[in-house]
Amino acid sequence: MNARIDPHRRALLKAGGALVVSFSLDLSGRGPARAQAPAPLGPDMKQVDTWLAIHGDNSVTLNIGYVEFGQGTTTALPQVAAEELDIGLDEIRLTQHETNVTPNQGGTFSSASIARGSPQVRAAAAEARAALLALASDRLGAPIEMLMVSRGVVSVTGAPNKTVSYGALVGGKALKLTVSGKAKVKSPDDYKLVGQAPDRRDLPAKAKGDYGYIQHVKLKGMLHGRVVRPRGQRAYGAGAKPMAVDEASIAGISGARVLRRGDFVGVVAPREWDAVKAARLLKVTWDDAKTLPPFDQMHARMQSGPTQDSTVLQRGDAPATLAAAGGHVVTLTGYGPYQSHAPFAPNCALADVKADGASVICSSQDIYTCRTALARILKLPADSIRVQFAPGSGTYGHSCYDDVAQAAAILSQLAGAPVRVQFMRADEHGWDTYGPAHVGKVTVSAGPDGKLSGYLYEGWQHDWSLTEVSDQLATGAAPAEWAVFPSDQVALATCGGQYAIPNLKLVNHRVPGAGWLRAAWLRSPLDLSCAFVSEQAIDQLAFRLGQDPYAFRKANILDARWQGVLDAACQAANWTPRKAHSVSQSGSVVRGRGVGLGTHLQSWGACVAEIEIDRASGQVRILKLTGALDAGLVVNPGIVEAQITGQLVQLTGRMLHEEVTFDEAGVTSLDWNGYRVARFEDSPQIRPIVVQRLHEPSMGAGEECMAAGAAAVANAFFDATGVRMDRFPFTPERVKAALAKGTAA
Repeated sequence: MNARIDPHRRALLKAGGALVVSFSLDLSGRGPARAQAPAPLGPDMKQVDTWLAIHGDNSVTLNIGYVEFGQGTTTALPQVAAEELDIGLDEIRLTQHETNVTPNQGGTFSSASIARGSPQVRAAAAEARAALLALASDRLGAPIEMLMVSRGVVSVTGAPNKTVSYGALVGGKALKLTVSGKAKVKSPDDYKLVGQAPDRRDLPAKAKGDYGYIQHVKLKGMLHGRVVRPRGQRAYGAGAKPMAVDEASIAGISGARVLRRGDFVGVVAPREWDAVKAARLLKVTWDDAKTLPPFDQMHARMQSGPTQDSTVLQRGDAPATLAAAGGHVVTLTGYGPYQSHAPFAPNCALADVKADGASVICSSQDIYTCRTALARILKLPADSIRVQFAPGSGTYGHSCYDDVAQAAAILSQLAGAPVRVQFMRADEHGWDTYGPAHVGKVTVSAGPDGKLSGYLYEGWQHDWSLTEVSDQLATGAAPAEWAVFPSDQVALATCGGQYAIPNLKLVNHRVPGAGWLRAAWLRSPLDLSCAFVSEQAIDQLAFRLGQDPYAFRKANILDARWQGVLDAACQAANWTPRKAHSVSQSGSVVRGRGVGLGTHLQSWGACVAEIEIDRASGQVRILKLTGALDAGLVVNPGIVEAQITGQLVQLTGRMLHEEVTFDEAGVTSLDWNGYRVARFEDSPQIRPIVVQRLHEPSMGAGEECMAAGAAAVANAFFDATGVRMDRFPFTPERVKAALAKGTAA
């Protein structure tokens, strides 16, 4: 099976007439988009030249800037458009994402597709519907208030034989109007499609094995390429320096060539297996300087090394309050690991670079920003480069898709031919931009009335790495960084922001990133590490006060949205009130339950976990996770239920197994044995709950339950054992060590 993408521009609107409406996206939202240089704008989304096209056959072409990574965007955003237009979901088709064709709505991250994208789709569709109804009013000789629409056919109330379709109204002409934002959108009370759960449009092909992934794409005359790097990355600032390359070592492989630019080394060959062999057999002498700290000293080095300290948020006087709190104060320190994106299939890209332009096909989260980087690396004008999106096997954040796109482009430019590059597993695992390691220290207090009074969170972590490996090696680009905690909203999302705390202070100890592993946003960035520490402290304070963890949180909750998810999760899990670790258990295997709150940037998440610990073997099993999510107006509850389930399955792996390992010479977890993810045998029973709020703005739903889940698992461990784990993942060795140490409350 081969999925083919035409490398030449296609005529987008071959149907007869089309009504074309553009829409734009507010880019002021928080997230990685703010860290990157402005990308070329792409189509002018303020004009009525594109991106909602109604054809003569009454079908609709919708162009969106957000791509499908498995989160259901290609179903939910058409639902929004179909709702406002009063057409069937089956009447909408989407164009493939491509620079200068699909709108530049920013990258597909920070759970933005619905939160930021649906208002623009809704406004554009409403504007189109208003224009169409005005045309229908003239055609049918009836006032607009007498018109009704069903599946794109306009009829007159009381005169059902007087009808005209949207396609007939367009009549081969484009309506030239600008989206004003004044067109009336539907009231949620009138929704017929939004809020329902039609089947996802991408699943049948995936279930049948017919879905076209980037790995299936071919270009005529292409060569196969592989990058050649040390098997595990060094420190971000060190790169990978080849001291000698013996090209004669692959002389026996027919058609194989060594290509090099700066420190970037790659091979190409007409046959893929020959490229794989050439990459394995090519003899390269690397600079083997030890650039990383010892693995077991990682967190201590973060705390002891130079940092750039800043107060991210402060209200009241947290230090003074904590100092005066007496016995009702808890201090906990916790440690989070580097964790990998680890897509099931290593990233892949294709490039055809010529003297006057280039075409690149990749799985980037942001094809416009990807194009900007490619233009600089290839020394070509940005508008001469086409970047097309083709889906990969999932990404969970910023994995190696831009890196592999740059590698394919560099090799194509050097080879003078189209090149397809697919990373090997060691390339993907060893040179990923990992979710960064973290040290969190929290102190929290309560007054005699049981109300939270003071909260201080200090976090140590290094920045996100914004320079891709291929760029750094080929051009010598500096290892640029962007702070993980750029705003108070990001930090507060999980660090105490769930509770009404009058005195709160958040401190960021920013570690310079050049001496550490590459890092970038990983699904629910740093939220697991922060909630793991913060929510254990809240739980421990409830224990000190002799209170039920659920009741204590409810008494200190910030608002109705947090209380809504807390109640939904605990009620669905049949929570019964009692103090934590108050049930006597004998035998080797013990069970516990825990609750946690958390989110990422937006939305409201809660989780209840039930786990089992074998004290003899140190084995932890997560038995059941109940996750509740309030994401405002949920366009498709079925998709969000699947999102919650996916989050909690991934959470299981991240809490029990996932950890990037390294020594001073480089990363050592290079395959699925060295970096273990959750397997079928690990998967718990999961109950996802959507707290629907039709009259609230849509918010993110792709990562907002994971922090709550991490907290719930940690608190369940304490409930079962009376011991607080200060580090995850909960490997058997760490569990046995913690139990032996007996760090009981």
